[in-house]
Amino acid sequence: MGSQASFVEFILDQLSSCEDVVAKKMFGEYALYMSGKMFALICDDQLFIKPTAAGRQLLARVTEALPYPQAKPWYLIDSDLLEDRDGLSKLARATANALPVPAKKTSKVAKKSLA
Repeated sequence: MGSQASFVEFILDQLSSCEDVVAKKMFGEYALYMSGKMFALICDDQLFIKPTAAGRQLLARVTEALPYPQAKPWYLIDSDLLEDRDGLSKLARATANALPVPAKKTSKVAKKSLA
């Protein structure tokens, strides 16, 4: 089905107190990044947060679901938390902080010059 741009804008607005959050469109859905770390997905107008121990501690009730077929389970965020700007921002920060910094990809040209 694909997510609506208005839902993505709503989530970005809810996370506006978080620094450096961007949404990148992927196959009609969206990945959310904070400081270069992918911490959430928006699929079919639902918000999924990457599972971490830090995130689990902040959730009163954990619901896991698949954001897309063949995916591993992610935390599906309920409407109450979607409306809680502070709680959602706290969860986003805790999740992003718990994730490792992504490794820099080297281009094929750079790899050849290293050889």
